[in-house]
Amino acid sequence: MKKTMLLALLALPMLAAKPEKPLPRPKLVVGIVVDQMRYDYIYRYWSKYPAGGFRRLLGEGFSYASCHYNYVPTYTGPGHASVYTGTTPAVHGIVGNNWFERETGKGTYVTEDKTVRAVGGTEAAGQMSPRHLLATTITDELRLATNFQAKTIGVSMKDRGSILPAGHAATAAYWYDGTNGAFISSTFYQAALPEWVAKFNAAGHAAEYLNKPWNTLLPIADYTESSPDDVAWEAAFKGETKPVFPHDLPVLSAGAPASVAPALKNSGDAKNPQTPNQNLDLIRSTPFGNSLTTDFALETLRQEQMGQRGITDFLAISYSSTDYVGHQFGPNSIEAEDTYLRLDRELARLFEALDKQVGKGQTLVFLTADHAAAHAVGFNQAHRLPGGGVGSSVIRDSVQRALVRQYGAGQWVLSYENQQVYLNRPLLKTRNIDLGKAQAAVAAALLTLPGVTQSLTALDLQRAHWSEGLGMYQENGFYAPRSGDVLTVLAPGWLEAYSYPVVKGTTHGSAGAYDTHVPLLFWGWGVKHGESAAAVHITDIAPTIAQFLHIQEPSGCSGVPLTEVLGR
Repeated sequence: MKKTMLLALLALPMLAAKPEKPLPRPKLVVGIVVDQMRYDYIYRYWSKYPAGGFRRLLGEGFSYASCHYNYVPTYTGPGHASVYTGTTPAVHGIVGNNWFERETGKGTYVTEDKTVRAVGGTEAAGQMSPRHLLATTITDELRLATNFQAKTIGVSMKDRGSILPAGHAATAAYWYDGTNGAFISSTFYQAALPEWVAKFNAAGHAAEYLNKPWNTLLPIADYTESSPDDVAWEAAFKGETKPVFPHDLPVLSAGAPASVAPALKNSGDAKNPQTPNQNLDLIRSTPFGNSLTTDFALETLRQEQMGQRGITDFLAISYSSTDYVGHQFGPNSIEAEDTYLRLDRELARLFEALDKQVGKGQTLVFLTADHAAAHAVGFNQAHRLPGGGVGSSVIRDSVQRALVRQYGAGQWVLSYENQQVYLNRPLLKTRNIDLGKAQAAVAAALLTLPGVTQSLTALDLQRAHWSEGLGMYQENGFYAPRSGDVLTVLAPGWLEAYSYPVVKGTTHGSAGAYDTHVPLLFWGWGVKHGESAAAVHITDIAPTIAQFLHIQEPSGCSGVPLTEVLGR
């Protein structure tokens, strides 16, 4: 019987082996970070958004209504790093946009790298890389998971908005150089710009946008969600007498800054466009900087065939003009509202292109912000709301004077950055002054200043652990080799700025909800429509994307996957 069955089986035709099904992944991932976007902007301007942008994201995607940053300071560099590494500055090391380096005795910039050269722009704008970032990004992990076959590209007006999301192993990162109106890179990524980038730059898109006035998209009387156009707490463009519409961009941008010509001359790149006769950097502070970003992002999609090569690619886009406009005019300005109404149209343009080039439902998109923003001090005062302003130089000088009174003459304070005091440790050692006692003296001096509600020494911070509250925010934002000796906490609504008094525009950086609460939207491939009020952190984005892609989370990841949007 067994022999008969065996012969029968052998007589059956051989079945061809079925090819393995490809791993289920989207064709493309697009990460969108909107610089300085408060969560409430989605609903504040809802009635004026058409169907293709934010309304499409919420109508078809999944929204987390209570997404917050869980550290301070809430700045652009740490924000982008945290979104893409899935962890906080305590691990990834990006403690601010700038910080004081004790090794060199001077400050450094978040993406500064003097070991690389500029590609396509000036050395000052182009000597950049992610070398300060201590952890891998989700974009790095996609490259690793595909044996470096996936393309990962960062695009932004700001270097840090492009470089940090793109990661260490990026295919490319491009950012804007306002001296020549070009998207540039550095030798960290490539020796020369691709021909398509050079061609895009040569077309003069920035100059074209600046050749027309900035007027409101809708009749100005319709901007009922904002303050009147002419208020004391908004800053005018240089060359304007008042911060009001229309902003005459052709006049305001006429004539290049004096530094442009020599900067271009010394750039060492023969492919640079001719020295412009416009201040092309002005476009950053208009909504048209976002339009230019979309233009370049769409060209990147087309020229690099992203999402169309049979392997998952990742395009990281950061919209920066919202931050420049927000700082200058504040979150209650008509300028801010107009910028978001126009950004909504840019998102619709992007989504339509993704549908056509990659296919409907084939792209996984997330949208969030690197931080939010406080109300302008003048706005708060005009409406009897709590808040105030203090200059960083005032804090630094007050602490210096207090230490001179206690310890005698000497440069006791080397820097005040990111709401942190950096002490002169070599001088303390020379004078035989205990570091802990000096930090305590600084903490006591800080508490005498207007607006300061708490101060915490680095030694106390390292000896304790907080799972919630302000201590948690400080602990998560603290990386000992780069952070200061004493950390400051300002009262709600209080702003710190280099210029003092703080009377024009606004800023961010605190642990207040107005700075930490940002949108978090998922849309597209594998995303079902829904909304959650669950408290989530910005560090949860990267591990969630890792789950969508079935790849390893970034090396320092401390966030957790968001199971609701994953449908698990």
